[in-house]
Amino acid sequence: MKTYIPFLFLALFLFLSSCKTSQRYLPGTPSPKELSAKLGVHVSESDYRYLYSEAASWLGTPHRMGGNSKRGVDCSGFVAIIYRKVYGKQLSRSSANMLKYDCRKIKKGKLKEGDLVFFRTSKTKKKEPSHVGIYLKNGKFIHASTSKGVIVSNLSEPYYVRTWLTGGRVKK
Repeated sequence: MKTYIPFLFLALFLFLSSCKTSQRYLPGTPSPKELSAKLGVHVSESDYRYLYSEAASWLGTPHRMGGNSKRGVDCSGFVAIIYRKVYGKQLSRSSANMLKYDCRKIKKGKLKEGDLVFFRTSKTKKKEPSHVGIYLKNGKFIHASTSKGVIVSNLSEPYYVRTWLTGGRVKK
């Protein structure tokens, strides 16, 4: 019986380590090289490939106010769908409520993959966001643009510098 104990520990170790790997990506997701080419962001093996894969599958989806499918989606609908699919979290349906109820504010320099980025693109309330996207890495984020649909943009673009409000880390 004592000779089986090391094998049990080995089997347990392999099982637990494989679970960690499965959290990084799911079988059938594109390779980091494919995702990098599609998104214009360097995706490595250590990145959460399922986020990048799911986000990339929405590229080119047209903007539709109130939309929540690949036939058309708005910014908050896109973020809510990605978060539900990738992280299993239900977020509010408006960018203002996402920031108010679902996130804690973070500075631009502290953004991590999967954080939300908020902008004030309308002339309404000064502290309330009217646009939201998902931060990927290296200053890039994915969002549903009203003019171009789902695209990847850079936080350093003048429009996003001018309209930046805050980053948001989704509460656990």
